[in-house]
Amino acid sequence: MVNISVIGYGTVGKKFVDILAARQQKLQEKNGSRFNVTEIYEIDGAVINTEGIDIAELSKTHAIRDNPDWQAGVRAIDHIAEAAGDIVLEVTPTNPDTGEPALSHILAALNASKDVVSSNKGPFYLEYAKIMALAQEKGRQVRFSSTVGSAIPILAAKETLAGCEIVEIQAILNGTCNFILSRMTSENEPFDLALKEAQELGIAEADPTLDIEGYDAAGKLAILANHLMGFSKSIRDVQVEGITKVTAEAVELAKNKGLLIKQVGIAADDRLEVGLRLVPQSSPLAISGTLNAFMLKTDVAGDYFFIGRGAGGAEAGAGLLSDVIRIVKDACGRL
Repeated sequence: MVNISVIGYGTVGKKFVDILAARQQKLQEKNGSRFNVTEIYEIDGAVINTEGIDIAELSKTHAIRDNPDWQAGVRAIDHIAEAAGDIVLEVTPTNPDTGEPALSHILAALNASKDVVSSNKGPFYLEYAKIMALAQEKGRQVRFSSTVGSAIPILAAKETLAGCEIVEIQAILNGTCNFILSRMTSENEPFDLALKEAQELGIAEADPTLDIEGYDAAGKLAILANHLMGFSKSIRDVQVEGITKVTAEAVELAKNKGLLIKQVGIAADDRLEVGLRLVPQSSPLAISGTLNAFMLKTDVAGDYFFIGRGAGGAEAGAGLLSDVIRIVKDACGRL
């Protein structure tokens, strides 16, 4: 039996519960362990059942506060240590400047000798070294695949490419920016119209600042470089350029030369940059829409490319479940 505590029941938390409920039986048959959700915390209380919450029933309505196991007033930060969960899944809305409350939840879980899975970028682009040092001290695992690329196995490249050194990363890291630049290229739309379209489609937030000014991509690049290249950087070390100054005229000029204007994150030679680059239309980075793309340059094995949907509730939920399964496979003897 593997018990899971879920902190946060927004879009990603709900998707994780839905996916787990739908695959529960197959996962048990395949992995030999039953995945049991024992706590689901929200801002004003929690559903708690140490025998296991009926997530199949919960996923039909998502009315968490109507659940018979709902306890008002329970705070995750006060309850993590005594919770039944062996693995703490942290998916709360988080302040991008402080990493809170996710950072405190993650540290509390590790101090309580629990493994951690998270989709929150903030704690990892601000305090990666601190988190990983505590995990090592406590002998626990921390996995965070969904912080970059959601279900794309880009962070797993640390293990799958362990036989070589990753010496450079080039990546399209933000789906909102890529969508806007793609629309400007394919439909000759001005920036403001492309942004409005992205907002109407739910691709861009009502306040898109973190995306279009490059900060979302910068945080993801810091995580990638720290995890895959051994950097010790935070988002504050990234040179950042947004896409707001891109004009329709510049896009058209580039297109006539067989080039595309893209927002590219680059990690190399101990430097981190997110900015506008001219990319050949034949390049693997010349992707359109909301896709993400990653190019990893290695010292002995050439270049590797990963392309896929890098955002969305279902994609993030799948990435979280992959991390949970990996922890169980690696540490089943402890659980």
